[in-house]
Amino acid sequence: MVGIRIVFLFLLFIGRGLRGQTHQFTSFDGTTLVFTDEGEGKPVLLIHGFINTRKSWEQTVLKKDLLAKGYRVIIPDLRGNGDSDKPQDDKAYSNDAEVRDLMLLIDHLKITKYKAVGYSRGSIVLAKLLTQDKRVKKAVLGGMGIDFTLPDWNRRMMFAAAFAGDTNEFTQGAVDYARSIHADLHSLHLQQKYQPVASLKELAAIRKKVLVIAGDKDVDNGDPRELQRAIPKAKLKIVGGDHNGTYKTSDFSKAVLTFLN
Repeated sequence: MVGIRIVFLFLLFIGRGLRGQTHQFTSFDGTTLVFTDEGEGKPVLLIHGFINTRKSWEQTVLKKDLLAKGYRVIIPDLRGNGDSDKPQDDKAYSNDAEVRDLMLLIDHLKITKYKAVGYSRGSIVLAKLLTQDKRVKKAVLGGMGIDFTLPDWNRRMMFAAAFAGDTNEFTQGAVDYARSIHADLHSLHLQQKYQPVASLKELAAIRKKVLVIAGDKDVDNGDPRELQRAIPKAKLKIVGGDHNGTYKTSDFSKAVLTFLN
C-alpha cells in the first residue's frame, strides 16, 4: 500500500509540473492551438487582443494575482497568433472559428464551468463566446465599448483593409508594429475580416454576470457605458489608463479579482 501511495503522489507531482508547461491541441479543422495551463483551482480563461499573443498576459498583475488566489489560469494563442497555427484561407476564420476553438479547448480540458477575461479584441471574441457556451459563469470584457456590435464597424473594416495593404496614417503604425514582431499580416487581415459580431439582441439575452472594465483614457472602441447597459447583468468599472496599458495595472487586477470572487 505504501508503494502504491508513493507512485500516486509521484504521478500527481508530475501532473502538476506538466500543467505549467506549454500544451497544444488540434481544433475542428486541423488547426493546432497552443496554450498554457497553470494552477490548480477554479479555471479562468484569459483571451488576448489583436496583434498580440498569450504572452501579453505573462507579466501582468492580473495573472500573478489569479495564481496567488488559487485559480487555474488557461491562456491560449488564438489561431493566427503566437505559436498557434496561422492558416491562410478565408474559411479558417469564418463562422466564428475562434469561438469554436475556445469551446473545443474547454472540451479538451474536460472543464464543466469556468470564468473568462478578455481584453480588447479578446473581449469581442468573449462576447460571442458568452452567447454560445453555457459553461461560462462570469465574464470580464476589458478595453472595449459598444462599437463591435456593428456588423460593418468602420474601425474593423479599416484594419482589415490595412492588413491587406491599404493603410492610412491611422493604421500604418499598427502594420509597422506587426511587421516588427514578425506577426502574420494576412492572418491579421482575416482576423479582422471575419471578426465575431455579437449583436445588441444577442447581448440582451445574456444572463451571466459580466464586468465591463476600461481605462479612463480608452475611447477608441466606443463607449463602455453603452456596452454595460446592453447586457442585463453587467457592471461597469472605469480605472486609470489607456487602451494599451490598462490591463497591466494593479487597479485592473483588483477590480477583476473582486468581481470574480
